[in-house]
Amino acid sequence: MTGEREADTLERDFQHTVDADQRIEPRDWMPDGYRRTLVRQIAQHAHSEIIGMQPEGNWITRAPSLRRKAILLAKVQDEAGHGLYLYAATETLGAAREDLTQKLLVGKQKYSSIFNYPTLTFADVGVIGWLVDGAAICNQVPLCRTSYGPYARAMIRICKEESFHQRQGYELLMTMMGGTDEQRAMVQDAVNRWWWPSLMMFGPPDDASPNTEQSMRWRIKRHTNDELRQKFVDMTVPQAEKLGVTLPDPELRWNAERGHYDFGAPDWDEFWQVVKGNGPCNAQRVAHRNRAHEEGAWVREAAAAYAEKRARGLDRLAQQQLATGGVA
Repeated sequence: MTGEREADTLERDFQHTVDADQRIEPRDWMPDGYRRTLVRQIAQHAHSEIIGMQPEGNWITRAPSLRRKAILLAKVQDEAGHGLYLYAATETLGAAREDLTQKLLVGKQKYSSIFNYPTLTFADVGVIGWLVDGAAICNQVPLCRTSYGPYARAMIRICKEESFHQRQGYELLMTMMGGTDEQRAMVQDAVNRWWWPSLMMFGPPDDASPNTEQSMRWRIKRHTNDELRQKFVDMTVPQAEKLGVTLPDPELRWNAERGHYDFGAPDWDEFWQVVKGNGPCNAQRVAHRNRAHEEGAWVREAAAAYAEKRARGLDRLAQQQLATGGVA
């Protein structure tokens, strides 16, 4: 009975901290479910950053100018850094990065469904920056206030860089829309293909999202999937009008009574098929990640050998200093 009372007290104190908008830190007590939810969510986020390097990285060697190549290289490099921050955040929860990577490689953990679609033209690079990174910003800015401290702090830098990525993508599209008829057609085609997958990025509707209610109570999430989706649509429609493209939704219209845009429902059957591994590029993305992991084995081995050698050297130096009274 004493143990149960202690557990109840810890649970009550934890929820009080969360309700007061204070941060939970790695050494604080937390429910097992909270820890598991965070590991799952942050790992999926980290995997998405790493897999997300592939669709745009595919265009680095084919960028139309040195400037565009440099911009794309910098962006892909940023995504690798985001993955690193996030994997580090999972380690503060007791998760091993190697274990999470292995789960991704064998399909036991997911990444964002958006990265299972192909990039067919260079206009896709701009649309990914505008729509995909725009959706990511809507989803991730509230995470700067998530209840787990290391995750929230990592998201501050990530969101700053994602905001820059979105502006880069929009600038590319504005340039293309000021070009030839063929370039404008490329942009519109890319918008047509990426609009609905971008809406799916926020996850399933609230009534089909089993984790949302608990994540909201723990303040891991600050808004529901549908709330974030609405915010993204409201933000994007004026940008599309300025750009001069048409969003491919015949139900899209302003609702003065609600003060928001009405919009159609994505194809949720398609969403679940992609999540289950049956999207256009699922097999390709995971195969590429496995190949990169295998080819990078020598780098990991070299880094581990260097770290071990350095540790031995520091140990010998400490012993020498001890033997000589602190004089090296």
